[in-house]
This record gives sequence, C-alpha cells and structure tokens, in this order.
Amino acid sequence: MIGYNGKKSKLKAVILAGGLGTRLQPYTTFLPKPMLPLGEKPILEHLIDWTRKNGVKSIVLCVSYLRKTIEDYFEEGNKFGVNIEYATSNKPLATAGQLKTAEGLIEDTFVCIYGDSIFDFSLRNMIKQHIKKKAFVTMSLNQYKTNLPYGVIETSKTGKVLRWNEKPEIKANVNMGCYVMEPKVLEFIPKNKPYGMDDVIKKAMNRKKLVSSFITKKGFTDIGNKSSYKKAYQDYIQKLGKI
Repeated sequence: MIGYNGKKSKLKAVILAGGLGTRLQPYTTFLPKPMLPLGEKPILEHLIDWTRKNGVKSIVLCVSYLRKTIEDYFEEGNKFGVNIEYATSNKPLATAGQLKTAEGLIEDTFVCIYGDSIFDFSLRNMIKQHIKKKAFVTMSLNQYKTNLPYGVIETSKTGKVLRWNEKPEIKANVNMGCYVMEPKVLEFIPKNKPYGMDDVIKKAMNRKKLVSSFITKKGFTDIGNKSSYKKAYQDYIQKLGKI
C-alpha cells in the first residue's frame, strides 16, 4: 500500500473490541460482544478475514471487557494469516476513547473499524480513494432507504395542510463504522477518557480538515442488540444455504 509520500505504507487496521455489549445481555455475560458466534466463527474473526482479504494484514485489537477471551482465541494472529497487537484499557472508553489506546502502535495511515459490524464492500477501494484525495478522515457510508410507518403531513407556516405523503420512503447516507484515518487524528482525542467518534469528526471539520466519504450501496450488518444479532445470525445461515 502506497501512502501520501509515495513510500510503502505501514497500514494497520484498528478494531474496537472493548465495548461492554450491554444491549446484548445476557449473551455478553460471559463473552465479549465481538466474540459472539456468527455461524461457525465469532464476529471478530469475520472482521479480521475481511480486512485480510482487502490487503490489510496488520491488526490492532482494542480490548477491555473480558479481553482474555479475545487474546486467548486470536493470540498473535498466525492461525488467521495476520499479525495482531493488543491495546488494552481497564474501563469503557466509548469508540474514540478506545482508539486512543492504540496510539503508540500507529505510525501511518490506518483503518479504524467498529467491532460489532460485518461489512461487504471494498475496503481496498476505500483506502485508495482516501490516499488519492489526501483526506484526513474518510468515512464509509451506506445508502440507506426505509419507509416511515406513518403518513407525513406537510403544512404551511399558518397551519394550512399542503400535502399528505402516506408512508413515504426516506433516504440517507448512514455511518457504517469503518474509517480510514491519518495518525494526527489521535491528537484530537483526550487520553483515558470516554470520547465518541462523532466528537472527533466534528472537531476535524471545525479545524478545516478534509473529512471525505466513501459511499456504497452494499450493505453492512450492525450487531448492536439482541434482535439485530438474531437477524444477522439467521441471514448468515441462509446465505450459507443451511436452511
């Protein structure tokens, strides 16, 4: 991978795997959320497979809650065709706070990935776009469509009804939780303090840094609660043709 300066980049993928998984209780009582099974593999192994297939074989796992489960399973990554390093914390730090713990392991452009999602798009192309545009941060966005379950009524300032749209379709670009970043972004994050990724992105934009987007129609699976995990599991098994 070639960086801004034309030299070979030491690009790594930082996977945020330290969350408590509160919304997935009781499944996460004895397993950290990224280790919940999806088919025959834990979610985190699917993520590592995806980064490796996209050419990124150096991984940093940010771990905290039940971290020994993750460390014992993946070790140094040899069995999975990657090299794994660990950044640890002893308390929940939210998304950007977790990322900050990896600061000493990052030297160059890097990928940051939330550890509770499964992706199906070209990370390789996203990295190429980031480098070509010389962006500070590139965010992966999904073209999301849904229908509101209500009739939407448009009115004038005086209250006159102008239009009735029954269960309209709405479209939006939603954050997928995968970023390509420059290492100086870490300077925007306070140390050892819970801090959200949205605050980091807003701070970068306020400082006139280029925050770019990589928009894809290909989906992603966000496994944030019990219902989304159950659906993800069923969809994965169907994809394998086992039911």
